Amino acid sequence: MEEKTEDVLFQTQASRKLVDLIERSADELSRNYITEIGRDPRMPTYKTLDADDLYGRTYSVYSQLGKWISRETSREEIKAYWKGLGRRRRQEGFPFSEIVLSLSHERLLLWRKIEADGLLDTALDLYQALDLQHRVLVFFDLALFYAALGYEES
Repeated sequence: MEEKTEDVLFQTQASRKLVDLIERSADELSRNYITEIGRDPRMPTYKTLDADDLYGRTYSVYSQLGKWISRETSREEIKAYWKGLGRRRRQEGFPFSEIVLSLSHERLLLWRKIEADGLLDTALDLYQALDLQHRVLVFFDLALFYAALGYEES
């Protein structure tokens, strides 16, 4: 069986280092997310959640992100997770605009962490990081789309 070029590229050392960083940093990223939400006046519904609940919701995204973008999870599993999340957020009374902002905050914090840790030392690291960034962007776009579907269906 022939391996896909994208799967081989993902298995590079730089890409693996980035995924390891995401998984290792899920706690830190989740705590930073809570701080960001506390500062953002556009997130009033998220601010009503207690810190432990908000942390748990965010940690579940960051801790699974490596698995989701490394193709260890099928598109159907990702679809089911995010449609379910969209349904739950609507039932909880979250405006859709806050769901979009929440995902934007999570994505931005992730890239700040990658940049701050200086894992992109060479041109090859940068190229591989761009591939990973593309996967992360596609993932968050899919997450947002499936969350919207779940939101609209409930």
